[in-house]
Amino acid sequence: MFDPIEALKEFIRHPSVSADPAFKAGMHGARDFIASLLGRIGFEVEVVPTPLHPVILAERKGPDSWPHVIIYGHYDVQPADPLHLWTTPAFEPTVRGDRLYGRGAADNKGPLLTHVAAVARLLERRPDLPLRITFMIEGEEEMGSPSFPAFLDAKAERLKKADFVLLSDTGSPREDQIVITCGLRGLTLFDLEVTGARTDLHSGLHGGVLRNPIQALAEVCATLHDADGRVNVPGFYDDVLEVHPWEREQLARFGQSEAEYREFLGIPAFYTHKGYTPFEATRFLPTLEFNGIGGGYQGEGSKTVIPSKAFVKVSCRLVANQDPEKIRALVYRAITERMPKDVTFRLIEQHNGTPYVVVPPDRANTPADQSPVLARAFRAADAAIGEVFGKPPLYLREGGSVPIIADIKRKLGLDSVMMGLFLPEDNLHAPDESFNLNVMRKGMAASERILETLAAGGRGKA
Repeated sequence: MFDPIEALKEFIRHPSVSADPAFKAGMHGARDFIASLLGRIGFEVEVVPTPLHPVILAERKGPDSWPHVIIYGHYDVQPADPLHLWTTPAFEPTVRGDRLYGRGAADNKGPLLTHVAAVARLLERRPDLPLRITFMIEGEEEMGSPSFPAFLDAKAERLKKADFVLLSDTGSPREDQIVITCGLRGLTLFDLEVTGARTDLHSGLHGGVLRNPIQALAEVCATLHDADGRVNVPGFYDDVLEVHPWEREQLARFGQSEAEYREFLGIPAFYTHKGYTPFEATRFLPTLEFNGIGGGYQGEGSKTVIPSKAFVKVSCRLVANQDPEKIRALVYRAITERMPKDVTFRLIEQHNGTPYVVVPPDRANTPADQSPVLARAFRAADAAIGEVFGKPPLYLREGGSVPIIADIKRKLGLDSVMMGLFLPEDNLHAPDESFNLNVMRKGMAASERILETLAAGGRGKA
């Protein structure tokens, strides 16, 4: 058995920023590190090439009568910029108190190694464990997983024979309150570019005779929400399903007050859809957000120009039952109809992500055809988390998107058990990212118990 904390330090030292070709060596190092570690604990490891960064597929095989779990994770990380805001260098892991600091510590190297260490410890104790385990670890999650759907297509015959997917790429509110995520919002992204004149113009010589592209862009953007925060696009909410009473009950146990949340955000007041609390809005409702906007002179001082172009970057977070392509078409139509006719524009499509939801057993409307192993996995997770962390888990939808989860469901037919192991104070995607080592230790114990319980039940009824 390896030392999980030392292993995590070594993993973090490889600067595996997938989006930046300058970090090619770091990507290779992280990939080789995790592949070698899985080989050391007895897995058959295949490094599957993709057009960008390979996927690691590591298997512990066995008879078809054994349950089969896929454990997902990713070895790539976000860029560490701005570097000057880190207390210690981003890729030089440092333990301070109960936290290990470094880029990727919580997203996703720490949670991934939590499961690897649990498996290593379990197999050392139970080398004859009747459980098939496949690790599926990609290197492109932080850039939208562009190669992952094709990988799933290529390996579908092998992977779809599994019973479910276990992963920890979601969050929990506190160290003693773990969330099992049962829903993720989907995503559709696009850029809107507005053009006025063919070149920037002197605002004194030509101002007052044409519409400024920034003005046109602002006018259109302002129409996309009502005063109460609703998205003002006809048909946008048509497919949104009612929230189940059990979901509201679970969320009521979340434990954070609205005042605490507002203080955490640093805002004077919420701007929330009527009839929903801030916590409900982030989990149960779709959104349309402006992620970036620009046009004209951006430097110091003044430059009196009418810019030729202006742009905005837009994302829509979508909930279960909404189709990304349908929403994209509805928003495009609204923009087209509302755009002033004295400018031109183009819509630049970015990637989509499909919403995902799974209903845990013993909840309302649990699918009758749910895999018995999946149902048993939920119950095993409920028991293990309650025993190890001291409180039973909450079952909540999350506001974020993990597009590969919906891809796995669509292409392999497999549902996922998502055990949140990162916390709000872990600073994902920000300077001083860290991972709570107490959560790591407890997560190892919980993961080990979940897997051992699954093995004991075979592939029979839940």
